[in-house]
Amino acid sequence: MSPALPTAGHDLRWCPLTSEDTGDLYALLRRIEEHDDPPYRSTREEVDDAALTQWGDLAANSLAGRDADGLLRAYGVVIDAEGRRAAPRTLLEGGVDPAVRHRGVGSAVLTWQVDRAKEMLIDAEEPGRVIVHVEDDMSTTADLVERHGFAPGGFHTEMRRDLSSVELDEVSLARPLELVPWTAELDDAVRLAHGEAFGTGVHAPSQERWQEGRTYFVPEWSFLVLDRTSDRAQVAGYLLSSKYEQDWPTLGWSEGYVDILGVRAPWRGQRIATALVTRAMRAFADSAMEYAALGLDHAAKEENFGLFDKLGFTPTRGSTTYVLQV
Repeated sequence: MSPALPTAGHDLRWCPLTSEDTGDLYALLRRIEEHDDPPYRSTREEVDDAALTQWGDLAANSLAGRDADGLLRAYGVVIDAEGRRAAPRTLLEGGVDPAVRHRGVGSAVLTWQVDRAKEMLIDAEEPGRVIVHVEDDMSTTADLVERHGFAPGGFHTEMRRDLSSVELDEVSLARPLELVPWTAELDDAVRLAHGEAFGTGVHAPSQERWQEGRTYFVPEWSFLVLDRTSDRAQVAGYLLSSKYEQDWPTLGWSEGYVDILGVRAPWRGQRIATALVTRAMRAFADSAMEYAALGLDHAAKEENFGLFDKLGFTPTRGSTTYVLQV
């Protein structure tokens, strides 16, 4: 059961999003992004993938505001980010058309989202967290979420590395470790390795969730490190990359993007991450990309980025992860 829809007074009528609304949602995101000019651009394929496969139960977990002419002017979604009993948290996404801002629409959407998130987390065995990501230059949004009780709980930094500035030497791994290209046959083993690599007690993502967000996945830019101690090779580390060409005009450069990088605990300290990132950068360069790029989550605002500093990555932009404990 979802919380009550926002009350009248915003000149909008409210209802859940449906699978038929992806075209309208894409048009709304285009207007928002043209006005706010973030360093990325949504595509229709990404919107379809999010709304139809990633967001789950739209009837219960989404909100749409339309004007008198039926034009979509605002939306909000509450996403069950992980299995709530293993790591209870929800992620909020939303936006308001620039034409209807400063009327309390954003506050109405966020209030509904928080109420719905609390309902989703009510049966969690551990305290739940409601999460919103805010770009560093979006001060109005930061003020809005802080007024609703959110506080900074972490940070995210996007980084890039010029692929023309320094030679990329191959990193040798000690036997029985072997760096190999990603293959579809090994992908389920990578899924299980990912569940083990990130957090004690966190279950591996479901097969359906593992496949989400792969619209721009590039197999030839993705690599694994296998341990061949036995006949049944084990995934020790993995790196999955994508090509987001729609963002390049806004960014001002082309790039290969590292989406997921992980090393399982028993194999850490053996330069596996260095080998994977270096191999990926060589693949990006072979495809005439100007930069390698990736994003890092970290606890402190100013942080040393260790491996990525050593590999020549430099920050380009950041965001703050706002958290509401429930």
